[in-house]
Amino acid sequence: MLWWGVAAALLANVLYSTGFVLEKRALSALPALNTRRPARLVRHLLSSPLWIGGSLALAAGFAAQLAVYRTLPIAAAQGIFVSGLVLLLLLSSVFLGERTSGRERRSILAILLALGMVVGSLQGSGAGTVTRTAPTGTLLAIALPSLVAGLWLYGTAERRAKRRHRQPTSGVPYGVAVGLLYGVSSLAIKGVSGLLSAHDPAGVVRDVFTSPYPYLLLFTGAVGLVLSQTALQRCRASLIVPVCTTVTCVFTAACGTVAFGEPLPSDPLRLGLRLGGTAVAVLVLLALPRQDAPPPEPEPAPETELAPAPAPAPASDASSPSPSAPSQGAEP
Repeated sequence: MLWWGVAAALLANVLYSTGFVLEKRALSALPALNTRRPARLVRHLLSSPLWIGGSLALAAGFAAQLAVYRTLPIAAAQGIFVSGLVLLLLLSSVFLGERTSGRERRSILAILLALGMVVGSLQGSGAGTVTRTAPTGTLLAIALPSLVAGLWLYGTAERRAKRRHRQPTSGVPYGVAVGLLYGVSSLAIKGVSGLLSAHDPAGVVRDVFTSPYPYLLLFTGAVGLVLSQTALQRCRASLIVPVCTTVTCVFTAACGTVAFGEPLPSDPLRLGLRLGGTAVAVLVLLALPRQDAPPPEPEPAPETELAPAPAPAPASDASSPSPSAPSQGAEP
């Protein structure tokens, strides 16, 4: 079952990366979006068939994520989800024309290393223990402050972006803010996936709607849609999506392990691999630039050397006779 979960996580990565790239291409052709006009924003989005296609890909990734949480520990699942950044950066370069910096390319190698470490930690006793639900009080104590922090950080980034004298932001603050919202959403998805294991359909519906999970999903889905699409239109997908994904994965792995009470591997080697993979993901986030490099200034046109203007000819004196003209009154 563990390897089915790994396959489902990789499939979710493909669907999420494809969906983000399609949405980014659609957003480039839409008018500027404004978070203060959410109804108008949604109307613009729904008018784009390409954006709808990207949303369907993300929805399919959501379904695959439900399968992942039923078979893998939450910390291990997040370590595999981080590997989707590699595909995202490649698709952004090919289909969006976004060039990655040397620092971002080195981040790809670090992400691959983190993926290998997390997958390696899945073997052994206690490495694959999966719990189904979290205590409501513990979940809300984690989720509510995180939502407030995400909204505050997004508002702060918006106010800073309006200051014209500041260097253009790369999107890291937006990515961190949306990542916190999606981190809470991941905890809710984990909870819903655990409740779906019951065999009584009526009991499943009752358990789901009497839990906080669907309401957290509704809030983070609606608010996350408005904030993420606005940020994605303004910033490079090859930077904002990796930041958002990294924050989501680290938040879900750390807080989800506490909220759902999933044990870490008991073997020291596998514990080191699990924690080391998470640490590498955090270092990737810290290594990303906070601002895009300003575009290079155009080089001044070379100055052409002008030939010196010829000196003006001296003016002739009208009172002096011309040497070649005969004097008046002179005999021939």
